[in-house]
Amino acid sequence: MSKKNIEEVVRASLDAYFRDLRGTEPDNLHDMMVRVMEKPLLEVVMQHAEGNQSRAAEWLGLNRNTLRKKLLDHKLIK
Repeated sequence: MSKKNIEEVVRASLDAYFRDLRGTEPDNLHDMMVRVMEKPLLEVVMQHAEGNQSRAAEWLGLNRNTLRKKLLDHKLIK
């Protein structure tokens, strides 16, 4: 899937989210999107990195300690 396809999926999901609101204004939309997207991103990257946090952090452009904190926050490691 190309970057454009991912953007199209996100755009369609957001359009559906706004339709479901039926005129109600969203709250903390940015935080919601980060929470919703970050966990599956971390899960998939960790799977492809075969659990190697250093490799996954490099792929994500994160410090390894930052990745570890995010993994803990999302309960992906103990």
